[in-house]
Amino acid sequence: MVTPAPTYGSDQSGLIWGYVFESARPATVIGSHEAADWLRASRTLDSTEFIWLHFNLSHTASEKWITEHTGVVDEFYEALHEGSRSTRIEMAENTLVAVVNDVLHNFSFQPSDTSTVWISVSKHVVISVRRTPLKSIERLRRAVEGGESIRSSVELLTHLLRDQADVLESIVRDAVSKVDDIEDNLLAGRLNHRRAKLGALRRVLVRLQRLLAPEPAALFRLLQRPPQWVAEEDSQDLRQSTEEFSVVLSDLVSVQERIKLLQEEIAADVNEGNNRSLFVLTIVTVLALPINIITGLLGMNVGAIPLANHPYGFWVVVALVLTITLVAGWIALRAQRDR
Repeated sequence: MVTPAPTYGSDQSGLIWGYVFESARPATVIGSHEAADWLRASRTLDSTEFIWLHFNLSHTASEKWITEHTGVVDEFYEALHEGSRSTRIEMAENTLVAVVNDVLHNFSFQPSDTSTVWISVSKHVVISVRRTPLKSIERLRRAVEGGESIRSSVELLTHLLRDQADVLESIVRDAVSKVDDIEDNLLAGRLNHRRAKLGALRRVLVRLQRLLAPEPAALFRLLQRPPQWVAEEDSQDLRQSTEEFSVVLSDLVSVQERIKLLQEEIAADVNEGNNRSLFVLTIVTVLALPINIITGLLGMNVGAIPLANHPYGFWVVVALVLTITLVAGWIALRAQRDR
């Protein structure tokens, strides 16, 4: 299959790319005009034939074209405009409406590096919409363009969910590598500025979990009562992809727990260092106390100051101060050793 390489731009209708799948054969590229003709003739299609159209929601003509030609359910538009973007898959009028969160191509562990793709899946039509380029949907496009056979619209959705799990797994591996590096520095006593990176990394992982965690539960609810046109084989694939995604989420939670333990270890190490500094400051204060008291008494310039006329009075006072200081230091060090 020779096809032009799609870009992240779109045509006048907002269509980024479109593919037609026929009888488990490699997909055929289709434009917006051909897609409109295909959708008008879709009632006479073979049962195994379906179309996938991917739109750029930032293009003002996208939603208008979808409304005029595809006939998607109202729940799809509600999902586009509502504030909640938690990952979920719901059934509405025998159509699957999916809200899938994904990461950008240049993901750099920043909270802003996540975005959403909205998907409507019926037996013959798959509509996906996004605002920014995303990794998982791009992996799916490359698989389709590479000639991978996809038998149904539900299998296309399942493929996307598996690609999403693969992308998330790579993020988990990168996070583990960063945590390993921070842990090595912690064990070597070299925390420096990397201590702040640990908290930022945990915040990003928590955000990813919050966006993605509802997906397995939503899928399990759907699999209890799938649409009638969903084949049993597709239901099994959805169930398997859900289980795989649950494993990835479990790994994500494990990394968060590890980061939490490292943060607690760092906090304990910082507190211990502060305690040592406070102890040293206390010892210095105690050792300086005899000198301050004696010099304060001798500096009052009143009568009857002892040893004022003694030829060795100064050295007697020095010896007394040193003796008291050494005794106080010995008591403090002994208490530290006993503790």
